[in-house]
Amino acid sequence: MASFSQQLRDETQPIWAAIFAHPFLAAIKDGTLPPETFQYYLGQDYHYLEGFGRTVAIALAKSPDGALLQELAHRVMTPVERPLHQQLIEAAGLSMADVESTPRSPTNTAYVNHMLVTASMHGLGPTAAALLPCPWTYHLLKDEVGQSEHPLYGQWTRFYVEGFLQSSVDAWRGFVDEMAERVGEQEREAMRQAFVISSRYEYMFWDAAYRREQWPV
Repeated sequence: MASFSQQLRDETQPIWAAIFAHPFLAAIKDGTLPPETFQYYLGQDYHYLEGFGRTVAIALAKSPDGALLQELAHRVMTPVERPLHQQLIEAAGLSMADVESTPRSPTNTAYVNHMLVTASMHGLGPTAAALLPCPWTYHLLKDEVGQSEHPLYGQWTRFYVEGFLQSSVDAWRGFVDEMAERVGEQEREAMRQAFVISSRYEYMFWDAAYRREQWPV
């Protein structure tokens, strides 16, 4: 029988197919994405990862045992994408002040709030399920998008093509699968809902970046 995380992945296949087919990623691969659009994406992704880290910190406090607590602490203390961000921000002609002063977009705000509310209202299982689609979909860019030959975008794709998110994906899938075995059907349904919603937000995040989404008023 497939693991619970694999069942979630299978259920969301249409959403994930739409993610990997998004024109933002096609333009990254062929080098035609406007530089301003990539700058927008970098700013939003920087703020998203802050929300991701805050969500993990809440989950840390709800860890049911010492072993999981230790592994979760590792996820908090080693944000693997931060060094990549710093390199790309400079290469894209931005400063950290530019990025930090950029407001979160409506979609980014909603996605981060979804993760934080899930972590606040539920235990580790739904929280891990809400967090998993981000590293997992990015990790699969190595197969679904591949290496870009563009001098800037190639730095971004190389990080994923070389598999730097493998350990993160393995860890979050492990949390999801372990908690699915420990909890009842009601909590597993909350995990399923959290995973599906985050998968939808992953698509919406790419779409918002492609459109350089702004607050309407």
